[in-house]
Amino acid sequence: MKYQIEHTNTINYDNFVDQSMNHIRLKPRSDECQRVLAYKTEITPLSMTKEHLDMWGNHVETFFIPEKHEHLTVKTMSTVSIQKSPLISMIHYSDEMKEIFHSSLFRKHYLAFLNETPYTFMYKEQIAAITKDVGDPSDPVQFPIDLMKFVHDTLIYNTWTTNVDTKAYEAWPLQGGVCQDFAHIMIAVLRANGIPARYASGYLYIGENSALVGDAATHAWVEVMIPGIGWVGLDPTNNVEALENHIRIGTGRDYADVSPLQGVYRGGGQNLDVKVNVTLIDQ
Repeated sequence: MKYQIEHTNTINYDNFVDQSMNHIRLKPRSDECQRVLAYKTEITPLSMTKEHLDMWGNHVETFFIPEKHEHLTVKTMSTVSIQKSPLISMIHYSDEMKEIFHSSLFRKHYLAFLNETPYTFMYKEQIAAITKDVGDPSDPVQFPIDLMKFVHDTLIYNTWTTNVDTKAYEAWPLQGGVCQDFAHIMIAVLRANGIPARYASGYLYIGENSALVGDAATHAWVEVMIPGIGWVGLDPTNNVEALENHIRIGTGRDYADVSPLQGVYRGGGQNLDVKVNVTLIDQ
């Protein structure tokens, strides 16, 4: 599957601002299942970017705008090829995988994705209640699948219940939210049960007549470390595996590690408008 993505972030400031320093994470990743064929960034007011990889392997572009400006537009254009990933539903939890999962080396290596973070914090009572309703967490292959379905069936997808700063423990009682909230809640429960999980950010292709949701801006899902297999993507917002319809930009412990646009500036308030268009150009 080959996709073309256009992503435009437009910031309108309340007043003129100056000395704007920004960081963007909008370049898709290249790995064993995904390959970036082309990528371009256009910034208005004109500015050049400097790229580096962060500690999680995500592409980060930094740029500085010294002159006064009322608007900032960041437009990226990407062409990405996706290969099909292994279906987690077809994986059998073998004795060899169990041995890896319970080894001290496995726990130490993925410790960053076992610890809670501010975004993924949930109360012990919340974790216990969800785990009880989902089932047996001792199987790190089947439990994430069951948890994905449970989160999907329990929460209602909407854009007005939560905001970008909402934490997992806050979103759960509201029984609703956006893909960011679905992912944080699922990650919180997985980590509390000893299953390494990370936050994935990217794009979602829904196609025509699709029941999938979450393509209006960057999408979020969960990646689970399956012993002996590797990272496997699960999308609780849509109750599907993250396969050829999911285009990865970055991964991290939670949203804070993969925020698409961050910046500091001198001035007043701002309003952000985001437009994303994902087009299938070759199957």
